[in-house]
Amino acid sequence: MEAIAISKFGRYSFRKVGQILKLIKGKRVSDALTLLAFTKKSQTLYIEKTLKSATANCGRIKNPESVFIIKAFVTMGPPIKRMRPGAQGRGNPYKRKTCHLTIVVGDKKK
Repeated sequence: MEAIAISKFGRYSFRKVGQILKLIKGKRVSDALTLLAFTKKSQTLYIEKTLKSATANCGRIKNPESVFIIKAFVTMGPPIKRMRPGAQGRGNPYKRKTCHLTIVVGDKKK
């Protein structure tokens, strides 16, 4: 049985979230949560919240230790356009990056 959790419009760069996802792909959910607890990045809270949601969506699995992360990927979201003060009273535009996170968990390891 598989369950999906999607988290959209995260206020993190998709490359930085992808670095952490490489650490937890294919692991047990319990091992991944332990690994996220000891990783010093602000994106871990965003990933941990989505991972817990995916395991809750799994429903009634007899053994929670047998839940694995089957797929975990992140895509780029729409940029948020902002202005920063520039020289001579002008405004310089910049874009804040966003991301969409998808985690698929299941009882079979692939």
